[in-house]
Amino acid sequence: MARRTQSTRGTRGTRRTVVAAAALAVLAAATATGCGAADMTKQASPYADAAGTKTVTLSVQSWVGARANTAVAKYLLEHELGYRVDTVQVDEVPAWDALSQGRVDAIMEDWGHPEQEKRYVEDKKTIASGGDLGVTGHIGWWVPKYFADAHPDVLDWRNLNKYASQLRSPESGGKGQLLDGSPSYVTNDKALVKNLGLDYKVVFAGSEAAQITQIQQSAKEKKPFLTYWYEPQWLFNEVPMVEVKLPEYTEECAEKGAKDPTTVNCAYPTTQLKKFLNADFTRKGGKAARFLKNFQWSKDDQNAVSQMIAEDKLSADEAAKRWVEKNPDVWKKWLP
Repeated sequence: MARRTQSTRGTRGTRRTVVAAAALAVLAAATATGCGAADMTKQASPYADAAGTKTVTLSVQSWVGARANTAVAKYLLEHELGYRVDTVQVDEVPAWDALSQGRVDAIMEDWGHPEQEKRYVEDKKTIASGGDLGVTGHIGWWVPKYFADAHPDVLDWRNLNKYASQLRSPESGGKGQLLDGSPSYVTNDKALVKNLGLDYKVVFAGSEAAQITQIQQSAKEKKPFLTYWYEPQWLFNEVPMVEVKLPEYTEECAEKGAKDPTTVNCAYPTTQLKKFLNADFTRKGGKAARFLKNFQWSKDDQNAVSQMIAEDKLSADEAAKRWVEKNPDVWKKWLP
């Protein structure tokens, strides 16, 4: 799920999404968290300058860590500050467009989109930084620890072709399989496979949830697999994985990749995950805006809520409620 640059992170993960006419349609999709759905193609700026309005709309990405952030923010805004909170699921790049237009008020977890930052934060000034989330993100390629223990040299990308035959799947044909999640994620994986001369095919599970299911099933059967994955992620608690070392990330590689994503031939960077707010909301959003800027927690906090949602099958609201009840020393510092 990054500072990954847009060309070096997976979208998520930097995760590169094709942004075209479908963007507005995506905005209408409600999150799977069970939170209030908002039709963002019809409504005006959510906090609406109307006096007395106390509504906030949060963008939430499809991966469970982002859902965890939004769930806790929503719960506290509603129960501690008296706001109504709507959430909408928007892919990474369209979310920036929605934020700039005031159709959503905040993105709680961004992994690095320098093109959008320059356009909207620096040039148009329609989006403002909301500060660090407090979580460090990293994307990479991972194999299960039991496979790495048996074959330590698999952790060097230069030896991956040696294991391609063991990592084949019906979907990958005669090549090894590199398992990715959602096709909407901005990843460099196809470019990396080609530019590093690897005998692999990128296969999309379809979503983070589907990818987790495949990883869990492979681990249960002790089958080898190679997967695009990211930290923080609660699944590491259940399926220990070890990262494959790709060619070292460099700014030169990132800059070249920003101009032409097909040229990327280095690892994903490590990124301080950030929040972004609509600029008008930052100025006029009152306590809600100040609260969201103050929101900062740890990887362990996020993973705890994520696991309750994804593994324990709690609703996002219930997972947030349980975390809030156990961690007042963390969240009370966020209140304005």
